[in-house]
Amino acid sequence: MSPTGPAASEFPVLSPQGQVTFLGAGPGDPGLLTLRAVEALASADVLVAEPDVLDVVRGHARAGVSTPELTVVDVASTTAGVPVLRDAANLVMEAAKGGRRVVRAVAGDPGLDGDAGAEMLACAAAGVPFEVVPGIANAVGVPAYAGVPLRDAQGADVRFVDARTASDRCWAEVGASDATAVVSTTLDSVAAAAGELVSAGRKPDTPLTVTVAGTTTRQRTWTATLGTIAQVLKQAKVLPSPDGHQPVIAVVGERSAAAQRDQLAWFESKPLFGWRVLVPRTKEQAASLSDQLRSYGAVPHEVPTIAVEPPRTPQQMERAVKGLVTGRYEWIAFTSVNAVKAVREKFEEYGLDARAFAGIKVAAVGEQTAAALIDFGVKPDLVPSGEQSAAGLLEDWPPYDPVFDPIDRVFLPRADIATETLVAGLIELGWEVDDVTAYRTVRASPPPADTREAIKGGGFDAVLFTSSSTVRNLVGIAGKPHNVTVIACIGPATAKTAEEHGLRVDVLSPEPSVHKLAEALAAFGTQRRDAAKGAGDPVTRPSERRPGARRRRTTT
Repeated sequence: MSPTGPAASEFPVLSPQGQVTFLGAGPGDPGLLTLRAVEALASADVLVAEPDVLDVVRGHARAGVSTPELTVVDVASTTAGVPVLRDAANLVMEAAKGGRRVVRAVAGDPGLDGDAGAEMLACAAAGVPFEVVPGIANAVGVPAYAGVPLRDAQGADVRFVDARTASDRCWAEVGASDATAVVSTTLDSVAAAAGELVSAGRKPDTPLTVTVAGTTTRQRTWTATLGTIAQVLKQAKVLPSPDGHQPVIAVVGERSAAAQRDQLAWFESKPLFGWRVLVPRTKEQAASLSDQLRSYGAVPHEVPTIAVEPPRTPQQMERAVKGLVTGRYEWIAFTSVNAVKAVREKFEEYGLDARAFAGIKVAAVGEQTAAALIDFGVKPDLVPSGEQSAAGLLEDWPPYDPVFDPIDRVFLPRADIATETLVAGLIELGWEVDDVTAYRTVRASPPPADTREAIKGGGFDAVLFTSSSTVRNLVGIAGKPHNVTVIACIGPATAKTAEEHGLRVDVLSPEPSVHKLAEALAAFGTQRRDAAKGAGDPVTRPSERRPGARRRRTTT
């Protein structure tokens, strides 16, 4: 039967068409990305991002996403007529016309910051579909992090001014009003912008705040007036500086008054704000600790001091895992996250999953190890109620009872350098122990030269030692931390090792827990800040006390 509908050739052929998402990456804090922004990044084929926001957004893009580099042309090159061969618009249009999903990421908000509007018009003219994912604008987010509310219950007129493009009429209108003015400018142009407002009618004693690197842990804020800002920046030794081109947000008006900002400066008042903290652990182990340090305002720097490798003779581990499945053990005890990882990898090698633990009691030495087991799908039966250590585990471990325990054997997968405390304690409680080397720990490779120099030269404000081996290994691969660096140790044994290496221990965790250690360091930072303020001294970081370091004198 002949077809009665139109032939296939009569239908228009649609060429594959991509789509562009113009995405606001916010002022700099990666935590300010919106949920919609994260979704868009996860599905992008091509990510075209300004250099200053690439690190903010790249972590949310899928593996294999293309990130072509933007051509950055300075003012001199532009004036000389040097063409921008691979500018953002060309990259975006080329990829979209090739049927790819493109994310064009800009700092702040696409509609308020930058020149994204011109690129949107280019897409519209070419028939390329696009969408806009708003971001937190620099002029809104930065004052919020600086402790300067733009409006209050009484309301206020808020004017946003870009000093680079502001006309004489704009300055005159803002200067003649009593509106809160949010001025986007550069560090070395702040005084000129203040002068424009005074010339237009604003009083020289009008409060002013200037914030650089807003919403990041490099943020710094100065409080002054329109008439004194040049002097304040000079006294703080901020200007003149080769970094004077840095963008800043200046807020002009009564809401920038020093007395109010002192109460509302929540971000820069965090206990470890701006501290560079060395975390000498493996990357997997350091993740949650680094997140906690960031919540205190610190900048964690992870330096692995040990590397984990398979055992030299894997047969013992293989026999133990098979025995686990066949009912050889009553208990399995995990003394580290690495032990969980080693067993899990062996399970996956044999095509097993968490169901193989059915009927076996599971013990974890502490909260982090327990969390790793839960992620594996295993809820531990025993976690120490007190000290999170082998000794703490033994305190709660039940003695072997032939009436209630059908099997008297414990599987203990652990490191090759583990101590014998747990094995001896379990034997004393009447248990037989299969002490199995699940993984080997070896000293990691030395960190890069600049990290080693920062460690020895006092570039870090604090270092967290979570075991005696981290002390020995860090000193071995990178050298001894400078004496201005705050040394924080997880327990007495670690502190003793640190002292044996000539280090002064400043912070001792009240419990053998990495999270309690971070809390103790934060408490130390708070006490240090309060003492400086109480004495009328500027709040500085420990690293600023080292010889040759420039002391920071900011108004906070």
